[in-house]
Amino acid sequence: MPRRTKILITLGPATDKEGVLTRILGAGVNVVRINFSHGSEEEHLNRVKAVRDWAQANQTYVGVLMDLQGPKIRIAAFKDGMKIQLSNGDAFVLDADLDENSGNKHSVGIAYKKLPQEVQIGNVLLLDDGKIVLEVTSIKDNKINTIVTQGGILSDKKGINLRGGGLSANALTEKDKKDILIAAKAKADYVALSFPVSGDDVRETKQLLEQAGCNAGVISKIERAESLVEDVILDIIKESVGIMVARGDLGVEIGDAQLPAQQKRLIKLARSNNRIVITATQMLESMIISPTPTRAEVFDVANAVLDGTDAVMLSAETAVGDFPENAVKTMHDVCIEAEKNPIAKISHHRLDETFTYIDETIAMSAMYAANHIGARVIATLTESGKTAIWMSRISSGIPIVAMSDKVSTLQKATLYRGVHPCFLSTRKDWAEINKAVIKRLQVGDFVDDGDTVILTKGTYTDKSGGTNLMKILTVGDLEY
Repeated sequence: MPRRTKILITLGPATDKEGVLTRILGAGVNVVRINFSHGSEEEHLNRVKAVRDWAQANQTYVGVLMDLQGPKIRIAAFKDGMKIQLSNGDAFVLDADLDENSGNKHSVGIAYKKLPQEVQIGNVLLLDDGKIVLEVTSIKDNKINTIVTQGGILSDKKGINLRGGGLSANALTEKDKKDILIAAKAKADYVALSFPVSGDDVRETKQLLEQAGCNAGVISKIERAESLVEDVILDIIKESVGIMVARGDLGVEIGDAQLPAQQKRLIKLARSNNRIVITATQMLESMIISPTPTRAEVFDVANAVLDGTDAVMLSAETAVGDFPENAVKTMHDVCIEAEKNPIAKISHHRLDETFTYIDETIAMSAMYAANHIGARVIATLTESGKTAIWMSRISSGIPIVAMSDKVSTLQKATLYRGVHPCFLSTRKDWAEINKAVIKRLQVGDFVDDGDTVILTKGTYTDKSGGTNLMKILTVGDLEY
């Protein structure tokens, strides 16, 4: 059976090397990520074009997610690019007035100039993803005086996090607004929003995308402690097409010990609200420099799969790593093995709830029927992909084939767990559509003679949300 969990990889210098992109796409990548924190517009657009060209040449679909950088809450730079050694007990100053390239072993500038007004004595500041820990001892004008409680080597432009969250930096920066225009030019399938703290951030992003003529879905990256509050996270989830469990900044803000429980909670919340969920950050971190993963990393990926994540993400492993192809193959193998576990096929999704829409009712009914009659495949004719994503919220070992003649719908479906996008013209006489579906499934090696197929469709074409029919077919019957 095809792999159900999707693999999302980050493009970068390592994938620009000759032949690398072709090999890793062929190894099973479903969606690529463009990181707006690095690279130029030309580089971004060239990478998207290379992916689109490969997908077209191979008659398949690869989604494109473009990741907004978000606010720069960072230190500035040190004089002459020097690195400094901070030791426990050292006094160190974060100075908003200091020239951005004049940092030294006693102080450094900060890119986020409002920081002195937003911290208090006793606050804990974490630099470079928590590698260095500072405790605020006093604040005078634009200087934050701290004492080092966990030392280390500090270099230019490392990130700053406030333990427990609470910084007021806007999720959308002026750079992000310009990058949204690039995403529109690239016809991105998804745009990832960094550091949202409310549904308003998502609503603003959707408005900017609409103004740019871009129909990309918004994936909200959960990175701030304050976004985890129950009513806040529900607002963010419901306004987004999906979320990313961005474990780097989130772990720094809430503490790594809390991450596993929050990851499980976020995956469950997203799925129960019919939204996509991506698990990200350091999944195979050791493979940046090693051809094989650690066993702890294998467990991490497998646990995310068993929890029901739609996709697992590779960042530096593919963007700048030495073994990008190995990383993708490893991710594929771990997902396949995890999906064999019966836990990955058990679902209690919406058993005790009523359905609001007819197409939602058909989607849930089709999944129930398929799981109880041993269907080989579920095929859904879809305009928007909504029926497919509803189906994909139910854990199952049965492939869901989303059939559409809308390329944008099929490219978005690359991120839905268990859903396989497939082009099929629905502009056929309804007497012929069932035969066309079976023929397309046979061409894709999804079915053999005698297999049972469940098909969902609508009475009318070109109508989003119009799925109102379910039919059970047997491959090889003379009449469908």
